[in-house]
Amino acid sequence: MASPNLTGYQAYQKNKYQTASPHRLTLMLYNGAIQFAGKAREAMLANNISDTNLYLQKSQDIIYELLSSLNIKEGGELAANLKNLYFYMIDRLIESNIQKKSSGIDEVVSMLEELKSAWEQIGKGGTLG
Repeated sequence: MASPNLTGYQAYQKNKYQTASPHRLTLMLYNGAIQFAGKAREAMLANNISDTNLYLQKSQDIIYELLSSLNIKEGGELAANLKNLYFYMIDRLIESNIQKKSSGIDEVVSMLEELKSAWEQIGKGGTLG
């Protein structure tokens, strides 16, 4: 049986995601992808193949979620460009996993951080450009 504290924490975590705005959810996805890619890089440098694979797959799953949230019809060229970028990121993470080289992970993290920064500016009412 779960402890009351654990049950309350799990409810809090679930509620945190269910009540977040679409903008906040997207930021959370970027943060998660960056975090897991960073853990994958650390595991790779430590020659921990199992954890490297696990964290790269988690990062890829999050990028797939970002991809599935795109509205290509309404998003036009921007959404199409993001779609291509997300597929490129996934390819680079797969390549990094196969080759056991962190350069692809570093590249993806850099791109994710730029996108996250731009998304944060949008949330502050800023413009891109």
